[in-house]
Amino acid sequence: MKNQTTIIKWVLPIIIFSQFCCTSLWFAGNSIIDDLISFFNLSSESLGYISSSVQFGFIIGTFIFAIFTLSDRFSPSRVFFICAVLGAIFNLGILYSSNTIFTLLVFRFLTGFCLAGIYPVGMKIAADHFEKGLGKSLSFLIAALVLGTAFPYLIQSFEFNLKWEVVIWATSALALIGGFLIVILVPNGPYQKRAAKFDMSKVLNVFKNSSFRSAAFGYFGHMWELYAFWTFVPILLMMHSELHNVSLNIPLYSFIVIASGTVSCVLGGLISHKLGVKKTAVWALTISGLCCLLSPLFFMISSTPIFILFLVMWGMVVIADSPLFSTLVAQNCEVQSIGTALTIVNCIGFSLTIISIQLLNYLFTDIAFAPYAFVVLALGPIIGLIYLKKTRLFYFKIKIGLWERLPT
Repeated sequence: MKNQTTIIKWVLPIIIFSQFCCTSLWFAGNSIIDDLISFFNLSSESLGYISSSVQFGFIIGTFIFAIFTLSDRFSPSRVFFICAVLGAIFNLGILYSSNTIFTLLVFRFLTGFCLAGIYPVGMKIAADHFEKGLGKSLSFLIAALVLGTAFPYLIQSFEFNLKWEVVIWATSALALIGGFLIVILVPNGPYQKRAAKFDMSKVLNVFKNSSFRSAAFGYFGHMWELYAFWTFVPILLMMHSELHNVSLNIPLYSFIVIASGTVSCVLGGLISHKLGVKKTAVWALTISGLCCLLSPLFFMISSTPIFILFLVMWGMVVIADSPLFSTLVAQNCEVQSIGTALTIVNCIGFSLTIISIQLLNYLFTDIAFAPYAFVVLALGPIIGLIYLKKTRLFYFKIKIGLWERLPT
């Protein structure tokens, strides 16, 4: 009994560390893109294609997981473990010496597919263990995702003349560690309610709840911006370096900018306890949208410290609302549908990232327009905020209507 209590006490730290380990697979290819372009003789547009292939794999994976409600029908810890092992194996496929752009995209697609059983399933595991304080738990969990995503850049930044293959070996090893920790040390949660059978209606029914739709569309607007920003942070830094003739450790600063979101996820969770989850998410989405609109001005500033500080602030607000929207999604659906709800929302959100990434990939081909490219990312926050405000106005009109009907 004492051992079981100890395990429960350490469940959240284990989930957080495992999420960090396994999501390091996400940008493993992006962080070594220059080496891959050189080693495999790829085109300069390969960054957008390789990044999008991971997203596409994740989308197809989340769609299949949602359709078959896998994380609601089976042990989510086992699902997480199997996907972690397979993800590590497919990640190692990058090391195949005869790779072409096609085989690289296939390996990254399969890695993204496996991540569909890691990121949303990790949130499902947390929801099964923490009915109260779920927002705080998801804040730490997504903070781990951010740190894991940025980690390959940190490995690449060390000036030890490390070969690019080290990044791939390290991230695959971390994924295996994370998978084994989950399956061995994290039992099924006390609040888990398994779905008895395959239920296609769940995918559509979750959107009938207006509060769920509000959270989902806010999340979609946030996702339009997030991964496009993360993908092109190194390009932004490189362009600033060339435009203003300064020397920068691009991988290190890329890690700092992306990893800054780790802090904001935790802070966002704490702030939401005072302001409320939805209000905190709205503020984060508003500020990140403003960063998109102001990006051309800061890009023209010659001061490198100011430019880096701006990117760090952007890196913080661009992800701060993610755990908050995920909390709202989880709280506004039936308990036995949490896994499916989180997965289908992830599926749609990540579908949007492919469009925004490819759009930026196209815009960056025009050097004259490149400094203004990030303005288009403001569309996501703007649409997300409009939908959130529209929902609020809907309830306001109901209250006004009821007030007008009161006898005077």
